[in-house]
Amino acid sequence: MVQEARRPSSPALAPLVSWIGYHQGRFAHARERTLATGGMQLLVNLADDELWWHPDGAAEGQRTAGAAVQGPDSRPGVVDPAHQRAIVWVSFRPGGAWPFLPLPASELRNQLVGLDDLWGPAGVALRERLLATPTPAGKLRVVEAALLARVVRPLAPDPAVAVATAALHRGATVAEVSDRLGWPRQRLARHFAERIGLTPKRFARVRRFQRLLGSVTAGGGYGNGGVDWARLAVESGYHDQAHMIHDFHAFAGMCPTAYAPRSPAEQNHVPL
Repeated sequence: MVQEARRPSSPALAPLVSWIGYHQGRFAHARERTLATGGMQLLVNLADDELWWHPDGAAEGQRTAGAAVQGPDSRPGVVDPAHQRAIVWVSFRPGGAWPFLPLPASELRNQLVGLDDLWGPAGVALRERLLATPTPAGKLRVVEAALLARVVRPLAPDPAVAVATAALHRGATVAEVSDRLGWPRQRLARHFAERIGLTPKRFARVRRFQRLLGSVTAGGGYGNGGVDWARLAVESGYHDQAHMIHDFHAFAGMCPTAYAPRSPAEQNHVPL
């Protein structure tokens, strides 16, 4: 039996958290590829006291206890959905995890980090509290309360980060963002990496790739040759199709024609 709950965060967390959710049930596939989003997630595995992620290009996979933070990802990886048949997740907006972290976001880049390493005993206690909560809606309330209890910086979004991420997502260049803020590029790079975890240039590349995926899933036709990749590449801001293919390999670990996500709403999960 599949149980799911997903909703926007409460007003107090809405500027920082886009969605929180719960899934219980098995997937038909054994493994899946996760694509780079540049974002961060909090994950609590309620099926097993373990989380596992194998980033592309790494000699070994990364394992933690059942509660962890997936740092800002700029490369694809592989996960085993069988280990996540009951999971609570929090998707942070760009820079949204910063108020809850005891260290710069850049130190979590492309890392799966145990919540006990970040929050100490409170990271372990969160999973125990979620296991003791019977309903999906109750579990979401528990994780929201845990976040509010771990605030170490103001909950208001950083204005400079908000301006920069919105502009880069729309396709602005790093130079244009620096000019808009009136900051030298070096200052923007330091500020951005501390709060987002990626450099502005890398973030811009990942978001351009995400705009491309959004256009592909909106149009359908993927997996059967029905995508006009050349047109979508130009519309998404790539110089040409070869440029787009290069980024697809870097952020998806596959060629564009092999892209077949779990569903249009889950464009960053590709069953293997």
